[in-house]
Amino acid sequence: MGFNPLKKKHGFERLRNIAPLVAAGAAALIPATVGASMVIDLLQKRDREQREAPRPGTFHSSVEGSQLSIFTDGETLYEDMLEVIGSATESIQMETFIWKNDEIGQRFVDAFNAAAQRGVDIHLIYDGFANLTIPRSFYAQLDDRIKVLRLSTVARKFWKGPLRYSGLNHSKILVIDNDVAYVGGFNIGSLYARHWRDTHLKVTGPGTWGLRHSICQVWNEYHDAGEQIAWVAPSAWESKIRVSANQPIQLIYPIRSMYLNAFERAQDRIWLTTPYFIPDQQLLKSLMEAAERGVDVRVMVPQESNHILGDYLSRGFFEQMVRSKVTVLLYTASMIHAKIATVDGKWSTVGTANIDRLSLTFNYETNVEVIDSDFAAKMEKTFLADGEHSQELGPDWLDRHQLTQAAEWVLRPMRPFL
Repeated sequence: MGFNPLKKKHGFERLRNIAPLVAAGAAALIPATVGASMVIDLLQKRDREQREAPRPGTFHSSVEGSQLSIFTDGETLYEDMLEVIGSATESIQMETFIWKNDEIGQRFVDAFNAAAQRGVDIHLIYDGFANLTIPRSFYAQLDDRIKVLRLSTVARKFWKGPLRYSGLNHSKILVIDNDVAYVGGFNIGSLYARHWRDTHLKVTGPGTWGLRHSICQVWNEYHDAGEQIAWVAPSAWESKIRVSANQPIQLIYPIRSMYLNAFERAQDRIWLTTPYFIPDQQLLKSLMEAAERGVDVRVMVPQESNHILGDYLSRGFFEQMVRSKVTVLLYTASMIHAKIATVDGKWSTVGTANIDRLSLTFNYETNVEVIDSDFAAKMEKTFLADGEHSQELGPDWLDRHQLTQAAEWVLRPMRPFL
């Protein structure tokens, strides 16, 4: 039989008619899958919150005249923070994501008020979206002398530049008297004190300057000259302690480049912990290429995070990693929320940024990178302690249930937004 152009034309027309229906069906699957995952998430959350998180300990190191402490449990961290706030004599700057109106949250309110009554100059920034369920009356308790910025996800000047005037304030920094600073994954709340495994860094000495400067940049962008925080000169040029801060208002996102640079330099090992692993293809490729050249690449994520949707999006990448030489570790003891990495026993980072699009290309985030072998050894000790509560994904992951694979496929279009 000869070629019939009319038949081919009719075939294209049928395909064109069917395509919108297929697209609509696929689009409908996304909210249905999201809705189902949220129901499952609510059913599982109780058990997750009741489990007490392991406490690897607190580790100390000294780098270029700064004392560094790695905190791995919230209870110890909060007590240390509140003690230092209680001794503040000059200034306090804090930037946080979630600030709960519970026992721990109230203790911070009381500590800030006491400091303000002593004459300490205080600036506080917290995220508006993350605290939508917190009554405004909770923050209204703060002393009138305390300057407060509730950072909206979409600022009033949004029309001037959508990218500049949007973004979640996901940084978690506290700076006292320009001499002590904290940064890491811990939000403020009783849940995080015992039930989440997280990591925070305390810096005492000249290494605090970059963290203070990061907060000041955010505050000053949203205030006129008379209300801005004064610039303070650094006491030294630090080469081994650096601060990388994403500043959407300035269209600056250096943390992603920081990670890529470290991964591409790796010769021996990359050990990474993140609660949400939804990387772009370049980041994923850098990890897999490192593994292919013989680097020991281990990526630790929670077996069950506080967001089941994030879990399903993460698992969509596990197949590629398992097929390569990257080791995937599922932390089973509790929710692990740490955002840390260490490379070759030389370079390390502790901070607020997850390995996902929100953190690396949208949010206000802050990470400290430290180039020091002693500090890296402490970071590796922390990672290995967490590894005792983790299970490695094996080849059997490739044979997971077809419905699970289907859910991962349906949710793929959401990757660029999370």
